[in-house]
Amino acid sequence: MRTTRAVPAAYFLLRAVAGLLFIQAGGLKLFGWFGGMPGHTGSPLSLMSELGIGAVLEFFGGIAVMLGLFTRPIAFILSGEMAVAYWQFHAPHGAWPVQNHGESAVLLCFIFLFVAAQGGGDWSLDALIGRGRRPDRPPD
Repeated sequence: MRTTRAVPAAYFLLRAVAGLLFIQAGGLKLFGWFGGMPGHTGSPLSLMSELGIGAVLEFFGGIAVMLGLFTRPIAFILSGEMAVAYWQFHAPHGAWPVQNHGESAVLLCFIFLFVAAQGGGDWSLDALIGRGRRPDRPPD
């Protein structure tokens, strides 16, 4: 069985789900979705705080990755955000991700690093924009 047709679809789903998870995390912090952030007093979030910057990166970066727009640089930044989140918030509570509840931070860090290396893929706005710039390229 040939799997080459399944690869673009599977990669799109990986990118879309990772982006959707980030949209939700950013929405939780920015807009109080899903009951808001645990332990947050309910006062407005300062966008210039560390938490505010992370929330903006998560929400808008998640949208961009999900759509496949400016995928490489944004995924690289989000990978770095997850590395910082792991070492700053999870690692002090134990040596292993399973101890410090940092499994999702580690997994998303490496998913976004892969996405940064791979780019948007065939099913992305990056690819659509790229095709529009190169009329000599044959259609897929």
